[in-house]
Amino acid sequence: MGRQRSVWRPIALRSLAAVAIAAAVAGCDAGTAATPAITPGTVAAPREVNVIAKDYSFLPSVIDLVPGETVELHVLNGGVLVHEAVFGGPDVQAAWEAAEAAVADPPPGPTPTVTVAADVAGLRVVATSGQRVDITWVVPIDGPATPGGFLVGCHIPGHYAQGMVVPVRWVGRDGRPLESPGAAPSTVSQPSQR
Repeated sequence: MGRQRSVWRPIALRSLAAVAIAAAVAGCDAGTAATPAITPGTVAAPREVNVIAKDYSFLPSVIDLVPGETVELHVLNGGVLVHEAVFGGPDVQAAWEAAEAAVADPPPGPTPTVTVAADVAGLRVVATSGQRVDITWVVPIDGPATPGGFLVGCHIPGHYAQGMVVPVRWVGRDGRPLESPGAAPSTVSQPSQR
C-alpha cells in the first residue's frame, strides 16, 4: 500500500495542477474582456472616472470611456513630481510633447506657461504632488474614430518617454469594447517630434 500511495500522489498533484492551469488560461481572454456595466454620465449626473498619476505611470492601465458621456474626472497625483493627464489622439500628444520640450530646463523662477493651438489641445489636467484636480468633461462623441487611437499621456519633459501613457478603451453601456476604426488597440506609440 505504501508504494501505491507514493505513485498516486504525484499523479493526483499533476492532475490538480493541470486543472488549475487550464482554469487560469481560460480566464485570460483579455482581448474581449468586459468592464463592469457602465452607466454613461450625463450633464445632470456625470460618471466619476479616477486617474491616478504616479511617477512615470498611470492607474488604471486602461481608461474606459463611453463616447459622448459626461464624466467627472478626478486626476490625483500620487507621485512626488508634477504630472499632467493629456487626453487626446497622437496629434494632441505630439503637440503637448513639443510644447513641454520647448520649456524644459527653464531658468529659476516661475514655471513657464505652456500652451498649444486649440485644434490640438485635447484636454489637459495638471496636478502637483498630492493634489487632486476635479474637472467635468464631455467625452468626444467621435473619440473612437481618432486616427491612431485616443490616449492619456504626461508630457512633463521625459515622462512620456519613460512610459507615462495609457490607452483609452471605448466601451458601450454594457462595458463591452466598441470597434475603434482609428485605434491600434494593442500598441501605443510615441508622439512624433515636430
